Amino acid sequence: MGIVKIGDELHAEVRRASTVMCRSINAQAEFWMKIGMLAEANPTASFNDIVRMQLEAAQAGPFPATSE
Repeated sequence: MGIVKIGDELHAEVRRASTVMCRSINAQAEFWMKIGMLAEANPTASFNDIVRMQLEAAQAGPFPATSE
């Protein structure tokens, strides 16, 4: 485990997003870093493509749509 220093403004954004996404601040920052790393490695992939690839890699296929 390491320490990553970020600016106050970005830290505030992570804090707000972590509240909305029900993640810890560290988990939210890690999520953004991982998605950013994957986006750089796959520049033509959309966010949804990246999430889908990660679900498939974890063998946790997409959840079926619900009809109401």
